Amino acid sequence: MAVPVAALAAAATACGGSAGSHGAHAHRPAVPVAATSAPNTSNEGGTIATAKVGNLGQVLVDGEGRTVYLFEKDQGGKSSCSGACAAVWPPVTTTGTPHAGTDAKASKLGTTTRSDGKKQVTYGGHPLYYYAPDGAVKGSAKGQGLTQFGAGWYVVSSAGQKVEKGGS
Repeated sequence: MAVPVAALAAAATACGGSAGSHGAHAHRPAVPVAATSAPNTSNEGGTIATAKVGNLGQVLVDGEGRTVYLFEKDQGGKSSCSGACAAVWPPVTTTGTPHAGTDAKASKLGTTTRSDGKKQVTYGGHPLYYYAPDGAVKGSAKGQGLTQFGAGWYVVSSAGQKVEKGGS
């Protein structure tokens, strides 16, 4: 039984979507979730510290305890992640000077200017990112060891190096 798509859309609109529950949600894109769950450090100046995260040991986190990552594709302190990549891996940005928290080294903190003009926090020369599926959950490291957008993603040690253990 083939029903024209336009007729289904009109029916769902006419009745406020209440009768459209059979499959109407299946076609919604998942991308906006990443945009809304991206942590925002831009007005805080950004604090980078360390915390024990699962079996990864002491790794870099932001001031709220959210895990941050490096992207192996980045070269020369510049981000190679924008567009769809940045929707899944939102950059850690700041409008001020990033600050070193517990066990992080102030000498390793810096910023780089992204293609959109925002300042992204760097550590040991690596631009830092969140992983949207981690959300605001302290200690979540679901992005550890993933290969997405052409290279690997890893949590970062206080020495500024990728931590390879514990990948998915």
